[in-house]
Amino acid sequence: MEVRIQSIHFDAAEKLQQFIEKKVSKLERISDDLSTAEVILKVVKPETAENKEAKITVLAPNTEFFASKVCDTFEEAVDLCVEALEKQIKKAKEKK
Repeated sequence: MEVRIQSIHFDAAEKLQQFIEKKVSKLERISDDLSTAEVILKVVKPETAENKEAKITVLAPNTEFFASKVCDTFEEAVDLCVEALEKQIKKAKEKK
């Protein structure tokens, strides 16, 4: 699965990018149909404690899974998004 990371108005550190790729690629264990994951990272204004937003869109044939979370850190936001996507993908798999 291809993982594309887009950080808006800042440069994501190499360590953060590796963390995201590792987490998002775990979704492949649930379903082989997943083709692309698009991760968008954004710092929400104004500067508050919880201002790191992560949006993840996972593309599969005939469907798309999406999760968006705002947390203290990008790692936490990505973690929660991946959990939400796991549930969505499992639910879709059960329907088939």
